[in-house]
Amino acid sequence: MYELVQVSDRCYYINCPAKIGVYFARENGVYLIDSGNDKDAGRKVRQILERNGWRLLGILNTHSNADHIGGNHYLQGQTGCKIYAGGIEAAFTQYPLLEPSFLYGGYPCKDLRHKFLLAQESRVCGFAEDGFPEEIEVLPLPGHFFDMVGFRTPDDVVFLADCISSIETLEKYAISFIYDVGAYLETLDQVEAMEAAFFVPAHAEASSNVRALVQYNRRKVYEVAEHIQTICREPMISERILQRIFQEYGLTMNFEQYVLVGSTVRSYLSWLKDQGKVNARFEENLLLWETT
Repeated sequence: MYELVQVSDRCYYINCPAKIGVYFARENGVYLIDSGNDKDAGRKVRQILERNGWRLLGILNTHSNADHIGGNHYLQGQTGCKIYAGGIEAAFTQYPLLEPSFLYGGYPCKDLRHKFLLAQESRVCGFAEDGFPEEIEVLPLPGHFFDMVGFRTPDDVVFLADCISSIETLEKYAISFIYDVGAYLETLDQVEAMEAAFFVPAHAEASSNVRALVQYNRRKVYEVAEHIQTICREPMISERILQRIFQEYGLTMNFEQYVLVGSTVRSYLSWLKDQGKVNARFEENLLLWETT
């Protein structure tokens, strides 16, 4: 864990739970792509940089989930580096209480205010501001989260963030977190058609070809959608739908899984409703979902 792996002349990744990219920009200066899940991750990254004689020029955040920005605060405090993020992700990175609040749908209790869902705050710059490496292409990859992006380096390495998960992860957890199902499917189409010398997903093996994995992720989305439609053949409230999902996929309910899977199931319901595949109605002050 935290092994430095070289994938091109100028690009590396640090092998950890959410892969951290390293782009060698000039002389001894490097940019990180994401920063790991907490202060300890940031410390390990700093040690790797010091062993190689590299100076941290900045951190490019793909999105604002805590496991991708958790090292920001420590590394910025240690080096004074700039942190770059875009759109809604910039707001969540600067005000990280937004993540557990959004997932829960209200003020999060202490069980949700921990490093897995709540990073420390960091000062943020936009991608168009001074210091951002202009030679790096920002690739919009929405769906998993609001304004998630990937990055393409000059030597044609693409860092894909969380837009695809490994087969092992999907088999274990059954449902990957998705904020916008329609946008996520469009992103999968985009990535499937993408050409690059090498791809580095955050939660899957780095590879020169990710098409088969993209196709597997797409099949899982439609599988989950069809499963929700089957559950909703009888009118059901979202809490009961969530209970059935946990029971039938063999998942274990806790606060983290409740908000992550619950938010995703509600996103599926919204997408299915907009597609005309489920209806929603209010009855006896309950919101009921039913397959059309």
